[in-house]
Amino acid sequence: MIRPASLPGLPPADRALFQRFGTGEPARVPFRGIHDAVLAQARIRPNALAIEHLGESLTYAELDRRSAALAATLTRFGVRPGQHVGLFLTRSIPMVVGLLAVLRAGAAYVPQDIRITPATQLEHIVETAGIDVVLTTREHRSAIPAGLGRVVAIDDEHCGDHRFGGPPAGGTAMVIFTSGTTGRPNGVQVTHENLGNVLLTRPGSLGIRPGDRVAQLLNIAFDMAAWEILGTLAHGGCLVIRGKDIEKTAREADVVIATPGVLSTVDPNACPRVRTVAVAGERCPVELARAWARRASFHNACGPTEVTIVNTIQRYDPRLGHLTIGRPVPNTTVYVLGDDLAPCPIGQVGEMWAGGACVTAGYAGNEALTAERYRPDPFLGGAHRMFRTRDLVRWTADGQLEHHGRTDDQVKVRGFRVELDAVTAALEQAPGCDRAATLLYGGGLAGFVTPASAEPELVRRAVEAVLPYYCVPAMIVPVDYLPLTERGKVDRRALLSRLDSREPAETVA
Repeated sequence: MIRPASLPGLPPADRALFQRFGTGEPARVPFRGIHDAVLAQARIRPNALAIEHLGESLTYAELDRRSAALAATLTRFGVRPGQHVGLFLTRSIPMVVGLLAVLRAGAAYVPQDIRITPATQLEHIVETAGIDVVLTTREHRSAIPAGLGRVVAIDDEHCGDHRFGGPPAGGTAMVIFTSGTTGRPNGVQVTHENLGNVLLTRPGSLGIRPGDRVAQLLNIAFDMAAWEILGTLAHGGCLVIRGKDIEKTAREADVVIATPGVLSTVDPNACPRVRTVAVAGERCPVELARAWARRASFHNACGPTEVTIVNTIQRYDPRLGHLTIGRPVPNTTVYVLGDDLAPCPIGQVGEMWAGGACVTAGYAGNEALTAERYRPDPFLGGAHRMFRTRDLVRWTADGQLEHHGRTDDQVKVRGFRVELDAVTAALEQAPGCDRAATLLYGGGLAGFVTPASAEPELVRRAVEAVLPYYCVPAMIVPVDYLPLTERGKVDRRALLSRLDSREPAETVA
């Protein structure tokens, strides 16, 4: 609970709201280890389908047996509780078997997509995370650079007692490498407690029921893939792993978890079966949220990897209010703070800091960076730490968090500070526009809008009507689609490359 003594600078009314708005509901997490929730489903419904992928399937009993045998192999090869095991492969059934086996061995999995990760980055990850054993498949074994430790193919035959239970759960469950400001990725250590808190409580559990089909659309190296995979299996659902056709997989699902960029490639009218949708990872356009909220329960969430996938969630209903990023998930706290880390009055924009059960264990192999970005939490006190998300937010009068961009998305144009997200939102409200992205280019702003039929001059006028002159993009470029990174976010580098390579005739309003 947020301590009243930590809020001396706020008037009494704001102090009470800072505590009430910023504290997630208390909730009991039923399992200590996230994999224990999966194994409980295997005991209850062994013959139910756990995974489907391109015509192949696996029941919960088969998943239990295969992961237990592989966990026994890992133990024989010296994997011990608290160690990190590489999971370098592609979307597949073995991906899930390997993930569960690592957890059953008491270790943490470190996922990377072997198709797209450069050898130098794999070497950095192995060194930083202290990896001695790498799991992959026979197909990709030759793609693992030499010298990265023992390489084990998940789809080889493995012998082991299927009752293998592994050590007591606890500690780190996964290490997710995120892009660092220095260009070297940082490995975020996410614990079982962290994962259980968001995946096994509402609203993060997304109402997934036994037998529900949940689409697995995202890259294994992205933290939201754990929401798809473990969030499904912990509740007895069937994970439907996609091939190349994202929309085909979505059409066959009851639940879809995605970035807004990935979701925008799916026609909601083609997916009448979808009951629940959750988005996170980047700003969600209002029109995208409205289109899906008319047909399904729509959840808009926010939070970097360091606060465990997401730390705030809104169930959005356009009839009841506007799109926000919601409230803190259970057993967590949110603080809106100024530059001096003092609490902001209710309604004032500040930076979001997160506390409680969502705060991860820091960066693997980098104590200095951990100490810099994870601070002692003065609001909860004791040994608690809080994390600076760099999201700019403010509380609404009814206790919802409005998102106002990120501190690292603030740019200077003609001496004025500009929020790129605010410009993007204005572009998306212009006539004929669906999605947009805004970049700093050559000292000014460049706006990309879809579809390609959008009229640049009409878009410009619409932005001029709602934003100051210095926020109006110098260039507005209609495109067929916004390119996405492998993690499903707008690929800003690709857009910048397009500007650098454009023909003179392509210069637009």
